[in-house]
Amino acid sequence: MDLWQYEREAAKAGRALVCGCDEAGAGPLAGRVYAAAVILPLGVDIPGLNDSKQLTEKRREALFPVIKERALAWSVAYVEAGEIDATDILSARMKAMQLAIDDLDPKPDWALIDGNRDHGRQFAITTAHQCIVKGDSLSASIAAASVLAKVSRDRYMVEMAALYPQYGFERHKGYGTALHYERLRQYGPCPIHRRTFLKNL
Repeated sequence: MDLWQYEREAAKAGRALVCGCDEAGAGPLAGRVYAAAVILPLGVDIPGLNDSKQLTEKRREALFPVIKERALAWSVAYVEAGEIDATDILSARMKAMQLAIDDLDPKPDWALIDGNRDHGRQFAITTAHQCIVKGDSLSASIAAASVLAKVSRDRYMVEMAALYPQYGFERHKGYGTALHYERLRQYGPCPIHRRTFLKNL
């Protein structure tokens, strides 16, 4: 499968700098939502690059520095749990992705966005872009962004596990596992929990 098809099509259309963008952490009950944007040299070889969800944690961690080293530009951004509650998760995802794109230097003139949504109620992707369903397994740039976003968020949740050890964040990264719900019922929510996600308690 050609992971560079969308990048090549953009290049043929005269778009010199193309970034891939993806987010991580839309579904968890706790913590920030992260996004990353990556501009890769067209056709650069990064062995093992794939959608972060298809990779082991060890493989993602190994790819993380390689992607940063070989990218023309990369950026990671996030939106805090409190802002997710104040807006909505779709708006927060769009804001995080646009923040990541905005922080790239040089600036891209085209963005490949994972998924089929480019706007929420309060925030939208404003860079010229194309949405690609399952883009993290179809585009090298989006796959690279998915790894940076996922590793960055997982590392943050391990840090939060040290601050709030009673929830076991290092084990479930904030997702709604049986253990997480059990600890929530036992201890109640902490400052990084998304209150709007806790309807089932």
